[in-house]
This record gives sequence, C-alpha cells and structure tokens, in this order.
Amino acid sequence: MPKARSMLVAAAVIGALGAPVAAAQGTDSTPQVRTEQVRVPVGAEPGGEEVTIDATIYRPATEGPHEAVLLAHGFGGSKDDVADRARSLADQGYLVIGYSARGFGESGGAVHLNDPDYEVADALALVDLIAEQPQVRLDASDDPRVAVAGGSYGGALALMAAGADPRIDSVVASITWHDLAEAFFPQSAKGVDQPGPFKALWASNFFMGALGGGSQTDSLCGGFSARVCDLFTRAAETGKADPDLLQLLRRHSPAATLGDIEAPVYLEQGMSDTLFGIDQADASATALQEAGTPVAVTWFNGGHDGATQGVDPQSTGTGGGPSGEAAVPQPIDPSVQQERQTRDLLTWLAGTLRADEPTTRETLPVPAFRYALPPSSQVAADEGEQFVEAVSYPPTGADADSVVLPMAPVAGTALVNPPGGVPQANTGLPGLGALGGLASQLSTYPLSALPGQSVAFDSAPLPEDVTVVGQPSVTVELASTQSRSTLFLSLWEVRNDSPVLPRRLVAPIQVDLDPGTPTEVEVALPGGTWRMDAGSTWRVLVTATDAAYTGPDRVRADQVLVAEPGLSLPVATGVPVAADSIWDRETLAVAGALALLLLLAGGAAVHRRRTPHPIRSDLVDVPLVIEGLVKEYPDGHRAVDDVSWRAERGQVVGLLGPNGAGKTTTLRMVMGLIRPDAGTAHVLGQPVTAGAAVLGRVGALVEGPGFLPHLSGRANLLSYWAATGRPVEEAQLEEALDIAALGDAIDRPVKAYSQGMRQRLGIAQAMLGMPEVLILDEPTNGLDPPQIAAMRPILAQYAAGGRTVVVSSHLLAEVEMTCSHVVMMHAGRVLAAGSVDDVGVAEGHTLESVFLSTIAGAGDGDHLNRVRPR
Repeated sequence: MPKARSMLVAAAVIGALGAPVAAAQGTDSTPQVRTEQVRVPVGAEPGGEEVTIDATIYRPATEGPHEAVLLAHGFGGSKDDVADRARSLADQGYLVIGYSARGFGESGGAVHLNDPDYEVADALALVDLIAEQPQVRLDASDDPRVAVAGGSYGGALALMAAGADPRIDSVVASITWHDLAEAFFPQSAKGVDQPGPFKALWASNFFMGALGGGSQTDSLCGGFSARVCDLFTRAAETGKADPDLLQLLRRHSPAATLGDIEAPVYLEQGMSDTLFGIDQADASATALQEAGTPVAVTWFNGGHDGATQGVDPQSTGTGGGPSGEAAVPQPIDPSVQQERQTRDLLTWLAGTLRADEPTTRETLPVPAFRYALPPSSQVAADEGEQFVEAVSYPPTGADADSVVLPMAPVAGTALVNPPGGVPQANTGLPGLGALGGLASQLSTYPLSALPGQSVAFDSAPLPEDVTVVGQPSVTVELASTQSRSTLFLSLWEVRNDSPVLPRRLVAPIQVDLDPGTPTEVEVALPGGTWRMDAGSTWRVLVTATDAAYTGPDRVRADQVLVAEPGLSLPVATGVPVAADSIWDRETLAVAGALALLLLLAGGAAVHRRRTPHPIRSDLVDVPLVIEGLVKEYPDGHRAVDDVSWRAERGQVVGLLGPNGAGKTTTLRMVMGLIRPDAGTAHVLGQPVTAGAAVLGRVGALVEGPGFLPHLSGRANLLSYWAATGRPVEEAQLEEALDIAALGDAIDRPVKAYSQGMRQRLGIAQAMLGMPEVLILDEPTNGLDPPQIAAMRPILAQYAAGGRTVVVSSHLLAEVEMTCSHVVMMHAGRVLAAGSVDDVGVAEGHTLESVFLSTIAGAGDGDHLNRVRPR
C-alpha cells in the first residue's frame, strides 16, 4: 500500500475507534449488525481543499473472517441510498462499506464525474480501509477479499475501480455506461466514426442531480468541478461535441480500463433506459470477453426511465391483443424488482467472492445471459418479470438467428428539418416510463410523427410469432440538401392502424453527406426484447427532430428510403425461468435449490485458488468414494470428523443417524456445495470440486426441494433439465413423471402442492436423466405411509440397473426396509458401515437396536473393531 494512502486509512480508523461506544454501535434496525460512522481522508481538490468521505461500516455479528463489499450509489444520491442493501449483505456475513461519493451527501469536494484521479482514487482508499479491518478475509497482506457493486454512477465506478486495482475480486455494475462520450453523443449509424447529436435533456438532468452536492452549491455549476461544468455547459449551448469534452468523458468511463479487469463481472442493464441503453452493456461485455474476463449479462424491464415500458402484443381478449386496442401492462412492483436484484447480488457474491477457486466463463454463478420478456397485461404487478436464460452471450449474430422483413413507405419519403429546429418530436422522453401502463395508453404517435418532419415505413404482416432479442437494424438511403443530416429512428407496432412504441426509445444518427447524392447508412435501432405476433405489422418512423436532443437549427430537406433487404430482427432461444414472484416467501429455499441444480449441471459453481485432487484411475468404476472428510466451523464445532465410506453399483446405501450427526454436511461436500477442510470425495474416479463436470452424473435432493411456485410441476422439471444444457430427449421425463405419481396435478402450479407432493416432485427431479449416482437427503419428509412404502421398490429397482442410491435419514426402521447397505453416523463420525447384515442386523435385532448399541459401544471401540468403516 502506498505510504500516503496507508496514513489516510490509519487516520480514518483512529477516528472511528475514538468515537463514543454508542455511536460505534449505531442505531441499525437489525440488532445483529453493528454500524460505525467514519470519515476517510482522501486526495485534495485541485485547489488544495482537503476532502473527507462520509462512510458507514456494517459489521456482521459473527467474528469472521468476512468477505467485504464496497457499495457505491447513483448520481445525485448518498450512502443512505445503499443502507438497506448494506444491511442485507451484512446479515449474510459480509463486511460492507457504504459511502457518499465525493461531492454528494456529507462528503466533501466537487463532482468530477468518476475521474480516475478523484472518485476512483477515493474508492481505492476505501479498499485500503477495508484491508485494515481485523474481521476481513485477506488473500495476502493488504489484499482483502472484496467486491465493488453499484448502479449507474456507482456501476461505472465499480468497473473503473476494478480496472485500477487488482485486489478487487468481484464486480457488479447495473444500468451504467461503457463510454460516456458515446452515451451523451450517441451514434446509431454503423461504421460512422463521428459523434451523434447531443443528449441535451439528460445532460440537464445531470446538472440538476448535482445541485445539492458538494461545497459549490452556491455556484451556477452546483456540485460540479469547474472543468466538468465548463465543458458540459459549452456543449449544452452549442450542441456540438467539443474535443476536450469528448476526451474527458472517455477518460471518465469504464471503456478505458476494462482490459485491465481481472475480477469476474456481472452487468445488469435496463431495457427502459433512454440514458444508458443495452448497447452500453453490450460494448462492456464484448470488451471484457475479448480480455478473457468472465462476464454475465442480464437485461431487465427497467432502468433510468422506470420499471415498465410498452405493452404485450400477445395479449388477447376484450380491449387487448392484435384484434383490439392496446392492452395495459401492469406496472412492475418496484419492491419485487429490488428483491430480485438483491437476490442476484447475493448469488453472484456467493459464487465469486466466497468461492475457493477462480471463476471461469464455464462456472459463472448466474446464467451467462438472461433477458426479461416485455411486461404483460396478463401478469400481475407483484409477479414481476419473466426471464429467459441463454447459455452464452451474445445469443445472436448468425444469419440463421435473424428474421428480415421488407419495408414499404406509408406516405411520402421526404421530410424537412424546420427553421430553428422547432417544433420538436416527442418520442423517447426521459422518465416517461415512470407512468407505467398509463404511458402505454397515451397517444404518443402524433407527438412523434409531426407532419412534414417525419416519414414512416411499414413491414408486411409477420408470417409467424417472433421474439426479438437484441438490436434490430435497418439500412436507409439518404439524400439531403445539406452536407450533414441528423435523424431519429424508432420502431413501432401497428395494431388497428394505431402505432404503439414498445420500448419508447429512439436511435439518433448524424452523418456527413454529399448534398444531393444518395448514401446508404445502416442504422442500429434501440435494443431490447419484443414479442411480435404473427400477422402484426411493424413500422420504422424517421423524424428530423427529437425533444431529448439538441438538433440543428438550419432548414434542411432529406429524402429517405429503406434499402434492401429491409428490417432485420435478431432472435434468440433460451429457457424461460418464470416471473420474479417465484421468490416471494421462498427466496432463500429456491435460491439454494437453483444453485444446487446448476451445480449438478456442472455450470454454476466457481473455482478459485485451489488445486484440485488428482483423478483416481483405480476408482473409475466406483460410483462414490469418501476418504477422510473433515468440516470444522469457525466456532470450533467439527460437524464432520474423518468420515470415510464408499458406495458401489447396485447398492441402496442408507446414511443414517440422528439430526446433527453430520449427514447433510457430508452430502454437501460430496456434491461440491461446500469445501471440506480435509479429505476427498470421488465420483467415478473424478475428484469432486465446485462445478466439477462429473457432478453432471449425479442427481440430488438435499435439504428439501425448491421449486418455482408459479410454474407447474412439469414446467419445473423441464426448466431444471434445460439448465443442464442436455437434449430434452435424454431427460427420460415420462419415467420421472411416473415416479412423481402426481396425476393431473403435474400441470398445476407448484404453489398449490402439499409438502408430500413437492417432495415427490423433488425426487422425480433428482432422477431426471437417470444419473449414475442418486443422492436423496431425508426423501420421506412429507410423505404419508403408503407413499413411503411405494418409494421402496422404486429405489431398489433404480439401483438394480447398475446405479447407486444414497439415502440419508434419521428413520432407522425405514432405512432397514429400504436399503441394502448402511453407514451409521453420530456426532460427525462414522461408527459402522457395511451391508445391513454386516452391521449386525439379524433375526430378533433391528437396525435401531444395533445403532443404539453401536453408539453405546463407541467409547471402547468394541463394535468398531467388529465392523470396520469402508
């Protein structure tokens, strides 16, 4: 650590420790979490003004060591905006620092717009502070295990900090920018290397957001530094891309440092965002992939413009769908969306920050790509979004993954830029999405398609249903009376002659032309997801002005045509994973179950800083071998103590013992869900680690089933299998449905199932694909006696085919009737193992009596000498 920064951190820590005890403990509403308010000295302003950062440390109740998270807020906010999330993370055992960025809240200084020398350097000083905390897990001296997470302004900060400091181990960046110059001067004309028109309305919003910040609120610049203020106001006055401003914006962007990021990155971008569209996340994801950095991407229905945009063209019935007026989608409940984002953050951190081996592209803890379908009038507000998962990013790009629609002019092909650039079309106004479904009912087309200033082109009716995923494109032929043409393109759906703008986004272009000479320009339209019905018609609207941008004042006439082949629509396939409401009251259980499902598919666990055990050629035909497993927790409790046993083909092995014997902990180590402190587990000779490929040959039901309650039983099984990436015909679904024996209930939502029905569905899910090793943890929970009796021959028949079944249970009588072999555990140790007969069950002796006598005799080892663990 540089000496100066070390001294700053020391001063901050001394300041915190010198505070009164009551202040150090804070007034957190969660008693288990202690808070400390600290002032962290950081670099001075250009004029020499000293600056301190106002931060809060959230300490978990346990002693640690803890992984750490630095939370950054959005533009115009403060540390108060991240307080709830910080508490949630601290509740999960993370040490968290939430802080107010320079120029905001109670922090000093001016807003430099994520300058590497100021805001980014401030974040690294906070990483230094984290490294000084005694509770924090260290990878090396002064190197804490730490993640940085933030949204918008904070998201860019997270990426830039990771690019500047290799100590950062994980990044979560939401609704943020790749290149701020491209964001404020967007250019949608492909292959045109010049800035587009100035996004003036959002620039004004930035200034309004800075008015309350820093120590310069008495100036016309609000909290902005003088240099940022001067360059931005000059652009607002002229509408031109000043080279100095472009240079500053690019330097204050993640684009400049993405190639230096070593930590895995999770990018979450909103599709209802006129400030930072999915093109910004796509550019960042592409750069990270080119650098070899593991990255996952999620597109959701939200962003800077609100949670809901557009309607569901598939809606049917009175007043909805292609045959009626536009249906009103229910606004997404913000609390549901926030819960989903917090859940994703926890999943990402658990799979990267807490992993023992490095994350790779193949072992991301969340899907490589996930996108939300548009809001639907048929989905209740509290059901959130329906997501689709894809196995790779980007999901499209090949010719086979696009649909092309020929386009024809609606009426005329000429438009005029009016004198002074007014009146202006109102197409993609920032903030309109906050009106939710009401905004979708507004007749916005007349405000966008101003007479004389716009032309439109319609497609032929679609021959089939299409789900668009990505950025549509269209090639236009332009001829102008001037040497530069500025135009704005948007994509509308036409129903009953009433155009609807699904995403309320616009694609600006600004290109130089030879006056009077037609020039072809390929335009990338706004990206996102759309549902397009068979028979629907789609319209490309071209306008000369847009109220969100500074356009030219000079009168100009343009001739516009759509060139061949027409409108190109990218499509993608994926796995629907249900609406956000699946997490309502079962968030943790379902999250754990989904993590387990992906782990067993070999694609969700993470690898970090650990050399795997070697392949055992002598065990390639043995389904499961456990040798010397040990798991001890920080409080000194040894849950599993030198456990060794093996399971052969054709056996139904009962892992038995009272609650707390260590059965479930052993099974979690067998499946790579937790790392043993010592010992090994091998499946078919392959060492088990988190995400090991051999886990794809293991089926499991551990700690109860977790399902998506708003999906049917059948859909849950299909979604699970799709997550494995294997062909559906290999799932042997019908055999699994026979095992579930749910009858017609298999097609009803799981939320209506009893506990016993869920348990049966969980067992069937574990058997999908007929894995060679089947592990069932307390499979009879919730089953009535007839159902338990029916399960016995199923397990015996399953093993008889050359497979292996491991059943853990505390019901000794049931194990005796079900299993061919047993492993007796007590207090974390194996007391005996072998066939049911070998452990002493004979006429007149039950397994229960043998087990009790084994426990009684464990002290002198007599029984252990007679039956050796195997």
